Amino acid sequence: MSSEFIISLLTIIGIDIVLGGDNAIVVALACRNLPPHLRNKAIILGILLAIVARGALTLVAVHLLAIPYLMSIGGILLLWIAFNLLTGNEEEHTISSEGKMSDAIKTIVVADVVMGFDNVLAVAGAANGNTILVLIGLLVSVPIIIWGSKLILYLMNKFPLIIYIGSGILVFTAARMILHEQLVLTTVNEMGFSNSFFTIILIVTILTAGWAYNKVKAVQWFHSSKK
Repeated sequence: MSSEFIISLLTIIGIDIVLGGDNAIVVALACRNLPPHLRNKAIILGILLAIVARGALTLVAVHLLAIPYLMSIGGILLLWIAFNLLTGNEEEHTISSEGKMSDAIKTIVVADVVMGFDNVLAVAGAANGNTILVLIGLLVSVPIIIWGSKLILYLMNKFPLIIYIGSGILVFTAARMILHEQLVLTTVNEMGFSNSFFTIILIVTILTAGWAYNKVKAVQWFHSSKK
């Protein structure tokens, strides 16, 4: 292997480590309500499907960039995903375990594709058109996300506040995607908002809405349980 190949490979591994954190958070949030015996299955299936989707996305990344406002649309979708993950259905008997696992896998795949643009573009750039390097990069990302999500799941069980921190990180990622479009960025700045202030507003709005929704749902459950 040439030194250029090795440098590119190490660069891709570094990208996967740095950018894999938000994907691991999505996996952990999506699987936190599953029974313990289904979590590993959902994590592995969800990540493998997401990696396949990301691989296809990597191959067409350059063409996707030509689509106007795609990043902003993806960012808005990610806001909705962050809210849904924050307000996940806690009622154990409203849906079967199999249904819950399929919902978790679907969430993992959709969120990974939406959030994967930065990773895809970085890996595609580092690989410089080398398909083997792209494939190696995708394979390396699998254990990083699997073990990262398991660690986050463990911490969520110990410290439930981490669920809100994880959703906040997803909103932060969504804000970056929305501001990626020059027209959106210019409009936000002309309104007198800095990028940081705009991001903080989004984070506070989503987390507050999620907290309020969960409180209302808890009150409704309390009253229904007394009847």
